Amino acid sequence: MFSPKKFCERLYTLRKEQNLTMERFGIAMEVTKQAVCRWENGERQPSLEMLARIAEFYGVSADYLLGLSDKRERM
Repeated sequence: MFSPKKFCERLYTLRKEQNLTMERFGIAMEVTKQAVCRWENGERQPSLEMLARIAEFYGVSADYLLGLSDKRERM
């Protein structure tokens, strides 16, 4: 089942592992720093298209980001 809490935690963790600020990640995703902040705080969720872009950017599966799997690898 989709876990909004896990999504927030995993997005934050992946960003920190890459030593990216919210601003730098936002630039990479072509969104504002505020959008990234809202995703990480659970105030908003990215679109399906953006979810795919985030997964591709970090090299993880969308299932991992959504908390549906604990495997990071993409198929």
